[in-house]
Amino acid sequence: MWDLLQFEFMRNALLAGFLVSMICGVLGTLVVVNRIVFISGGIAHAAYGGIGLAFYLGLPPSVGATLFSLVVSMVMGIASLKSKERADTIIGVMWALGMALGIILIELSPGYGVDLMSYLFGSILSVPHLDLWYMLSLAVFVVLITLVFYKEFMAMSYDEEFASVIGIPVRALYFTLLGLISLAVVMIIRVVGLILVIALLTIPPYIAEKYTISLGKMMAFSSILGILFTFAGLWLSYAYNLSSGATIIMVAGVAFFLSMGLDSARSRIRAKGGR
Repeated sequence: MWDLLQFEFMRNALLAGFLVSMICGVLGTLVVVNRIVFISGGIAHAAYGGIGLAFYLGLPPSVGATLFSLVVSMVMGIASLKSKERADTIIGVMWALGMALGIILIELSPGYGVDLMSYLFGSILSVPHLDLWYMLSLAVFVVLITLVFYKEFMAMSYDEEFASVIGIPVRALYFTLLGLISLAVVMIIRVVGLILVIALLTIPPYIAEKYTISLGKMMAFSSILGILFTFAGLWLSYAYNLSSGATIIMVAGVAFFLSMGLDSARSRIRAKGGR
């Protein structure tokens, strides 16, 4: 493992994985607890439309994806509040349209030569220094926002009606969370790609939820799990010449099913002990 550190691209990849895991640990916990996984997936896939728009207009892909994701996240948020019965349909349509728009605009872009695979499945081994600074800034911003509004987020996550009654601006917090998710999605795409982004946002928090008793501890444990999955995935991808983004998610997926198996074994032991 240590011999990997002699390569600058691998050091950048490890740092990117660390920062992304921190952000996914915090935001992913709020995503899982608030049950907005589908909205997060919609934002992630619709972001592809922003990438295509950026290439078509000659802008940096991260700029187009960020702006597009922010707009889409707000629209999805409004749809989920105004029309809860049809929200999943609206989000699904925007999910598909975003992907389609991105593909068409990239095909129409002058001098088309975009590596689609790097956006679909990530390219953590080619993360530049500029992106690392963006990731660090976003990580600090997300942690600060979460610390400042921790009690409010906790109240909204576990009892939305009570939070509204005591004067917490639930809707404002909800849209703030969606905005943070849209910013994070753009960054996570660089690491594991938009197809796998939802796994990194949800698997570590799902596992962490089983072994923690508070929102803060869940965020911390989720971040640690994300770091472990990312580092293990990077090492395996390097050792066996595999796709880094896909390998990271495979490691997380194996841990997910192992945790489910452990839960099942525990339940059986308890059931036998109660007889």
